Amino acid sequence: MKRLHDILSNGRKKVAILIDPDKTRGEAEIEDLLARIKLLNPTFIFVGGSTVSENDLHACLTQIKSKTAIPVVIFPGSRQQINELADGILFLSLLSGRNPDYLISHQVESAHLLKKMEIETISTAYLLIDGGKNSSVAYVSQTSPIPSDQEGIAVKTAIAGEMLGFQCVFMDAGSGAINPVPEKMIKAVKQNIDLPLIVGGGLRTTEAVENAFNAGADLVVIGNKVEEDADFLLDLAGYFSETSKE
Repeated sequence: MKRLHDILSNGRKKVAILIDPDKTRGEAEIEDLLARIKLLNPTFIFVGGSTVSENDLHACLTQIKSKTAIPVVIFPGSRQQINELADGILFLSLLSGRNPDYLISHQVESAHLLKKMEIETISTAYLLIDGGKNSSVAYVSQTSPIPSDQEGIAVKTAIAGEMLGFQCVFMDAGSGAINPVPEKMIKAVKQNIDLPLIVGGGLRTTEAVENAFNAGADLVVIGNKVEEDADFLLDLAGYFSETSKE
């Protein structure tokens, strides 16, 4: 398999579908979701959530890996969310907050285990952006998101992540966000870094996805909307089919 970071950096528009084991109800629902995901054939499947247990993560990964060859990447919410069944993991540091547990402590406690696993780690500068509601990430990490109208703070934080040696930047409005990351903020960040930019949270229409790409996102992450509306995957598949002809 090609290195995941190389795929992330290839300059093409990419989408990841996020599966949160806490929000799926058993194997039958995951299997149904995977059948729908195959219609889109996303670049990645992300797996994780703020409160997912080790057992639930393992069970979800086992089922996904048995049903699809799409690369599976863990999007961890804590140090317990690591598993060698995955192809890779976003090794996150929550740079938008000042809680040392999510800046470095969880990373130190999990690094020695990840070192032994044959999965690719992608060091990720994680920026939580205000999406119009209190997200589970903000609650669990006890940090405040960057205000959605403060492009300067987002830019400075992303630049700091680049200078610290992170491989990519992830701007996230959080699960169930009312508003996505503003296009103006995405554009400002992308213009000031030379790293792949991931954008997620609140992307509920193909127009919102297109706006994120046009503003500079290299990869968009879709979560709640896929679980709520199966037809959205068909809309996305149609969008990517059309853009591939351009």
